[in-house]
Amino acid sequence: MAKATPGMSTEQLRRRFERWRNSRSRTAAIPEELWTGAIEAARQEGVNRTARALRLDGGKLKRLLVAADAGAKRRHPSPPTFVELVAPPSAGPARCVIEFEFQSGSKMRIQWKATVPPDWADLLRAWRDAGR
Repeated sequence: MAKATPGMSTEQLRRRFERWRNSRSRTAAIPEELWTGAIEAARQEGVNRTARALRLDGGKLKRLLVAADAGAKRRHPSPPTFVELVAPPSAGPARCVIEFEFQSGSKMRIQWKATVPPDWADLLRAWRDAGR
């Protein structure tokens, strides 16, 4: 008997099953190459359609398909994936201007360009001390 080959049409596979059924002894099990062909067909056309076309037990065909797919995953695990996280582009350092006006009428102006703001407590202490 010729081997079932990948890419074989369901009709070709159905004819091979029929030839096997007509030439087998009553208790012979379906050969592995026919099951392999049926599994491939089920991947392409679905379990129910394939089982109906090949006159197979759909439940057994589905179990064999699931087992074959699980075995393939164990033999060829999917490679780890890498996801790059990219921060949005920065518009540059933040600009900030703070102006303090003292009771005496004098002013203090603080200007900076930085990504981190200054320590507010130190700024307020400096303003308070400067006004004395």
